[in-house]
Amino acid sequence: MFSKTKKFFKESREELQHVNWPTRQEAIRLTTIVIGISLALSIFLGAFDSAFSTLIRTLITR
Repeated sequence: MFSKTKKFFKESREELQHVNWPTRQEAIRLTTIVIGISLALSIFLGAFDSAFSTLIRTLITR
């Protein structure tokens, strides 16, 4: 059991050395893109939710 765990961590460490990590600038740029898209999508969905809520309230009160 202990040898399997030791082997797992050894192999994991070896695999992490093969990873092509992004530079700081790439990480910042990609994070900014993700945050921007998330904000845009939340505004878009919020607008549709508000519009449909208003429409439903208007139809129900008639």
